Amino acid sequence: MIDCLERQPTSDRNARPAGVLALVLMLLMLLMLAGCASAPRLDDTTRAAVAPRVLLDDVPFHGQRDYQCGPASLAMALQHDGVETDVDSLIPQVFTPGREGSVQPEMLATVRRQGRIPFVIEGRLDALLTEIDAGHPVVVMQNLSLPAWPVWHYAVAIGYDLEAREMILHSGMEAQRVESFRPFDATWARSDRWAFVALSPGELPATISPQAALQAIGDFEGVRGAEAALPAWEALSSRFPDHAMAHFALGNARHTAADLEGAISAFRDAVAADASLAPAWLNLGLALESAEHRAEALEALERAAALPGRWQERSREALERVRKE
Repeated sequence: MIDCLERQPTSDRNARPAGVLALVLMLLMLLMLAGCASAPRLDDTTRAAVAPRVLLDDVPFHGQRDYQCGPASLAMALQHDGVETDVDSLIPQVFTPGREGSVQPEMLATVRRQGRIPFVIEGRLDALLTEIDAGHPVVVMQNLSLPAWPVWHYAVAIGYDLEAREMILHSGMEAQRVESFRPFDATWARSDRWAFVALSPGELPATISPQAALQAIGDFEGVRGAEAALPAWEALSSRFPDHAMAHFALGNARHTAADLEGAISAFRDAVAADASLAPAWLNLGLALESAEHRAEALEALERAAALPGRWQERSREALERVRKE
């Protein structure tokens, strides 16, 4: 998917009437589609939980020049989170000249390079409004045309009004553009309701699931390293204390940061949450060995070696080695 597709040529006089007619027909079809689209509905729990009206008026605005709504949207979201960047410096990172736009993986990768974690949120209006209510501007992808002839566009959702059923967006060359829920949702739906927030490590979206957060933080760690991701793992394990993999990832990050006792504590939390998590038992045993807690290390490695699966052979090897010491 790309954004800001090439405009139709207007230099050919013979082509101009046909182009105008096509544009009129397309607009008529879009109006018909917007009128037929069902109005998005909010859960009662969302209505009760979020403020009736929110405007994040501290989100900077950058006009989105031709083919550059991707970099401009990123600049707005990143600057709001304290990143010192600008549209021109982001263009070569996300803009693909041959495709005349910015594809989604490049958008997310650029956020990571800037030291922020991109969390793709669930494609529901409830999630979008909840994130805005939490103070998070949301980069949204829209198709402003028909599904068969897409015109991809990125905007930044910065507010809403429940009573008026309106979204507020930095979009195109217009700051705080107001769009009714129904036409907004129709254009957003044509991108499969793709949207993300860009947050500092240690801050989590209001609506994220543990599995989605694990993926996002893991991808960030792959680019920026375990120490940079450590605050995010701390936040994730705190948000989801019963999720074993969150504690396991935290233990690995702490170990990389040379916090051996902290790693042991996290691995203990991981196996307490899921006693069948073999790699957590293995890493716990290895960390205890490094801390010279031999008896406890043997006990953890025995638990790991008893569990079938891909880690069993390595666990048995570690167990035999520690027994011989």
